[in-house]
Amino acid sequence: MVECRLCLAEAPDGPGFGAEEPVAGWLIDTSIWIAVERGRISAADLHAVTRQEPVYLSPINVAELQFGVEMLRAGAVKQRAAAALRRVRRKPQLRITVETAEVFGSLAAALKRSGRDAAHRINDLWLAAQAIQRDCALLTSNPKDFKDIPRLKVIALRLA
Repeated sequence: MVECRLCLAEAPDGPGFGAEEPVAGWLIDTSIWIAVERGRISAADLHAVTRQEPVYLSPINVAELQFGVEMLRAGAVKQRAAAALRRVRRKPQLRITVETAEVFGSLAAALKRSGRDAAHRINDLWLAAQAIQRDCALLTSNPKDFKDIPRLKVIALRLA
């Protein structure tokens, strides 16, 4: 097991919630999957946060991780990254549905109306839409990326 001190905190200035509140499951942000694969967070550490609740993968995670693999030059690092992607893909995936798209559209419009441009945050909005639609908490190490998204339950996982 990798020795790691983890800190849970609500998303700063956001609508986060306490980690003790029950959720329908956890949608894990790509930043967490990367930290697990790099050994910065162990599977046991992740389980300590998510407890017995289901943990889900998004097609957005797969796209972001695949992009990372594709951008690497051939060699051992690329092979390890591709193997990590294959391991992550074994997790249960949440599908993107018409209902997810409706939530996404509402979130993007709400951000636009409030004066915040959502164009550069498309992937984050898709993850948020999936989490909101299914009443999942979003576990991330980048809470600022999600702090202004209404109705999203964000839990920040910081490595100490």
